Amino acid sequence: MSQRDYYEILGVAKSATQDEIKKAYRRMASKYHPDKNIGKEEEAEKKFKEVQNAYEILSDEDKRRMYDQYGHDAVNGQGGAGGFGGGGFGGFSGFGDMDDIFSQFFGGAGGGRSSGPRAYKGDDVGYQLDITLEEAVFGTTSRIQTNIRSTCEHCDGKGAEPGTSITTCDTCHGAGQVRRSQGFFSVQQPCPTCHGRGKIIKNPCKVCRGSGTEYKTQTLEVKIPAGVDTGNNIRLEGKGEAGGNGGPNGDLYVQINVRPHQIFKRDGQNLHCIVPISFVTAALGGEIEVPTLDGRVSLKIPAETQTGRVFRLRGKGVRSIRGDHQGDLLCTVNIETPVKLTNEQKEILKQFGETLGEKHNPQEKGWLDRVKDFFDDVKKK
Repeated sequence: MSQRDYYEILGVAKSATQDEIKKAYRRMASKYHPDKNIGKEEEAEKKFKEVQNAYEILSDEDKRRMYDQYGHDAVNGQGGAGGFGGGGFGGFSGFGDMDDIFSQFFGGAGGGRSSGPRAYKGDDVGYQLDITLEEAVFGTTSRIQTNIRSTCEHCDGKGAEPGTSITTCDTCHGAGQVRRSQGFFSVQQPCPTCHGRGKIIKNPCKVCRGSGTEYKTQTLEVKIPAGVDTGNNIRLEGKGEAGGNGGPNGDLYVQINVRPHQIFKRDGQNLHCIVPISFVTAALGGEIEVPTLDGRVSLKIPAETQTGRVFRLRGKGVRSIRGDHQGDLLCTVNIETPVKLTNEQKEILKQFGETLGEKHNPQEKGWLDRVKDFFDDVKKK
């Protein structure tokens, strides 16, 4: 049977550095960790062996160089996955990193038997919460519902029908793990009899069928602090999925999404809005009302205001979550051209336009001068 490429097994390129290979090994070893593959131990064990063999070779520069040159023929000699035992390389050495990894995942490659099944934390859960801009700016309290795996109430997480006995596993003697040899190593793996629990349940719980957990709907109150924005996360400790073997629950992360507002756009702690003004107000000046999240305020428009001018209303934006700074409201004026004019109004505007000279349209004069210079340059070329 053909063997898979070691680089492919670890998911790295042939040019990968030793640090990249080590990180890839840690990631793959974690993926096929026995505690994360309950019920799929055989498949996980097979894949873990592949990962282990690949790392044994690629983590050693000399063995890796031989593998790159000759392929699997260079590493399939006697003595397990290495095949270098009598080839002048002095056998396997320098596996301190692997010892650390085994210690992390299995309680030590050469250590004693674990005192019992390993407890592990439940999975974290994500939840997206949509709120209004007003709720984000001033803060609020929202009620949410989640349907997650929780401790079974019927059996109190034990996995057995109430009133029935739970016996200690005779294979692992309650440790939940057994010692197996893999090449040059002896590692601990989940017990095949009790699947890592350390206990034998003869009468599984009728609700959770022996798993100790069930899906339940929970209603939670989430306090939204003033100043939150899209992408912020609120962590609810212990409100995630149930842990295993007595381990703690995971956490619930509520991700905030602020819905678009019909008037304002947010940019950090500042708010932006477009304010339409009339042609007459822009020319002669005046006072208009503009909306803020606190209510309406007056805004003075000076005479000869041009479209696109920005007026800053200080302190009318969003206060930071820590409350140490208040943003501003930036109002951009947009001058509206009159529409649906009567014949009389059109005639008045025509007469008015005839009275205007260059000094009344400074931007137009400057723009026409730049256009003229542009075409003069084109002619010269």
